[in-house]
Amino acid sequence: MEETPPTTAPEKPKRTQKVYTLVVEVGRKAGDGLPDKATGAGLVIYASGVDEAEAVRETVAILKEADLAPLEVTGHGTLEDRLKAGDEIDPEEQALMMRALAENSVIVAEMTPFFD
Repeated sequence: MEETPPTTAPEKPKRTQKVYTLVVEVGRKAGDGLPDKATGAGLVIYASGVDEAEAVRETVAILKEADLAPLEVTGHGTLEDRLKAGDEIDPEEQALMMRALAENSVIVAEMTPFFD
């Protein structure tokens, strides 16, 4: 009986990571660290992913681990998308985006508590 050599699966092309700007609204949850009278907060986040859906999934999972209660996520695209749209992005903001890409991470750039 002759053995056939194992076949190797063709390599999948590596998908490039990009950084997406997300705005997340969070509600209240015990232990969330928000100010006592806050009703929630808005977060500006830079998250890496092969696409925006992956960046959103990773962001929501990390926020839940941090005892935050994500209610709504709005995507604002990649750095390139935002520049094409005419957004002015300062060097500090671009540095945070590059850090998120280099570390394959989710970075909360800004958190604004909401009060009624």
